Amino acid sequence: MLMVMSEKPSLARLDLNLLVPLDALLTERSVTRAAERLRLSQPALSAALARLRTHFNDPILARRGNTYELTPLAQRLAEYAPTALETARRVFDSQSEWQADASTREFTLYGSDYAFSTVGAVASRLAADRAPGVRFRFMLHTPPVVEDAANRLRSVDGLLIPHGFLHDLPYEDLWSDRWVIVAAASNERARAGLTIDDLAMAHWVFTYQSLTSFTSATRQLQQLGLETPVDAVVESFLALPRYLVGTDRLGLVQGALAPLATASGDIIAVEPPFDVTPLLNALWWHHSHRNDPEHAWMRALFREAGQLLATEHAST
Repeated sequence: MLMVMSEKPSLARLDLNLLVPLDALLTERSVTRAAERLRLSQPALSAALARLRTHFNDPILARRGNTYELTPLAQRLAEYAPTALETARRVFDSQSEWQADASTREFTLYGSDYAFSTVGAVASRLAADRAPGVRFRFMLHTPPVVEDAANRLRSVDGLLIPHGFLHDLPYEDLWSDRWVIVAAASNERARAGLTIDDLAMAHWVFTYQSLTSFTSATRQLQQLGLETPVDAVVESFLALPRYLVGTDRLGLVQGALAPLATASGDIIAVEPPFDVTPLLNALWWHHSHRNDPEHAWMRALFREAGQLLATEHAST
């Protein structure tokens, strides 16, 4: 019987403990800083770096003047190491029985400031009552995160983003929202009620503007043939209204943020003069989390938070 041997090295021959110093070295790009981060001696980190250099047959860190830079191989490793390390942590943190009220798990999610100030805030409050040891880490997504979501979601717990950007990933629908136009309170055209012609002539502030990074409402403006001048692009829905004050510019924010935008009195919110496609907000995650009871608890928490927001939104 012919046996085919794998060319891949056996895991038993790999020192997985080197993942920790590897990740620190790739992040800090300095033996000294990596040692401080891991609370190890500098000789201990230097020894780990020497073993990594032998394993990969690569310097990993290359001196450039008074600093170190990652080699091309190390730059590739920098994409894989955090995922591998987080996956290893999840393996050894897993429990046959999990009690939320006794857990100290940290859930990490990507999203926009809109998602964090709405459903994220509600979910966090719910968790504080039921699982006071559980913590959430909310990180702003970027276009590269969304474009590489299938890979990025391996090392985090989820991405809060509306439908229209991701596919072939499991998701939980949370709640629906609508778009409103915001303008300075001094904007006479906006106060009188905007027309399509007003939109075409106005200058705008967008939150995202690229081929892969956009909002559904701004995409609709383009589909209506409105190639509007954009004076500024600010990747923050909460900050956008401040770019309108004292100008005739227009912007678009979600209806749930309209009360925050108009609270100071120098911003008004008006309904768009066209039928805007509603937003269906969702929580997306990687397939590997499907049978994780802790993750299932978190998904149920966000589902409940979405329902609470939907009820609140319907009553306003």
